[in-house]
Amino acid sequence: MTSDGGRRPTPRRPMHFGPEQLEAHGGTLPGPAETTEVAHQTAAILVGAGRSAHDPEVTSRLVALVDDLGLSTVADLWSARPARSLPGALWRLYALREWVRRSPEEASREYAAGIRFTDVAHAIAGIPEPPEPEELQRVADRILAGVFDGDLAVALERASAFCAVIAAGRAELANDRDEADPDGASDLTRTAAALLATGEDLRVCAGLWRSGDLD
Repeated sequence: MTSDGGRRPTPRRPMHFGPEQLEAHGGTLPGPAETTEVAHQTAAILVGAGRSAHDPEVTSRLVALVDDLGLSTVADLWSARPARSLPGALWRLYALREWVRRSPEEASREYAAGIRFTDVAHAIAGIPEPPEPEELQRVADRILAGVFDGDLAVALERASAFCAVIAAGRAELANDRDEADPDGASDLTRTAAALLATGEDLRVCAGLWRSGDLD
């Protein structure tokens, strides 16, 4: 990790598993321990490189990482790591940004439905009213950019608050749909609970980053 406030130093380079490395492993994929090491090393290096660059162009490229690599590649790298870890937090931030990018109208509708139940979270998320789709996309980018060019803990807290508002909105929309579409309402309720848990994980990660324990 970067030397931010006495944190552990960033590893010098990630482990790569190309054809030569696979051959060295007898043609097999890296084992669980190696996969875990790769996930944590790459997360630390990505954050460290972004925070040390002080370059808006670098930040923009890191925010758009999924656009270049594809969501499945990023998922393969980080999604299996614990939610309360640096790679786990990064995966959730990129996945959240990708959802808003792909479904801005849905995000806007759910966010709008949740605002009146989550005054504090709405204020922390920092999204103007009404929450227009294009504005939500910009804020999702800005939250992720904060990982690299701002206070990472604040970025995690904003993402956590964003999740809380969306979760409240889904729960409200589920209540509205309960009689006409019970299956759809059940799906909304389930994903609202999952998103609320994601928001709590991100909030805890913010505290871990401040104490130097997010790795």
